[in-house]
Amino acid sequence: MSHSTYQTATGPIGAEGPYWDGLLAGKLLLPRCTHCGAWHWPAVWRCGMCGSWDHEWLERELAGEVFSHTRTHHRFGGLEHFPLPFSTALVTLNGLSVRLIGVVEGDETGLRIGAPVTGRIDHTMFGEARIPAIRWRLGA
Repeated sequence: MSHSTYQTATGPIGAEGPYWDGLLAGKLLLPRCTHCGAWHWPAVWRCGMCGSWDHEWLERELAGEVFSHTRTHHRFGGLEHFPLPFSTALVTLNGLSVRLIGVVEGDETGLRIGAPVTGRIDHTMFGEARIPAIRWRLGA
């Protein structure tokens, strides 16, 4: 088991620590069981497929297709830094059954389920805390 160097704004983190460390380093890292090859997200300490405790964190491309999306028109705590309205998308990564959420940036024309997107790593301000975050843009 590895321990993360990232400290969240809301408290300690668990098995997903290397994910946050990767985002801080500008990379998307996801866990794969070294015994059976199953990808896990959310991250787990122990593989639910084979029971192994051994995972490797591998860099993956931030690209996929929109699984779901929503548009926010009202302010709520922690997101005061976003201009209104803004959209978020839940994206299924290419070649994986892993889904990650992030804010959609740029032209939203064509935002729909199944639309191809690419991502980049940015940050979100939550109060005074700078939290790594994903931004999605339409197009492959």
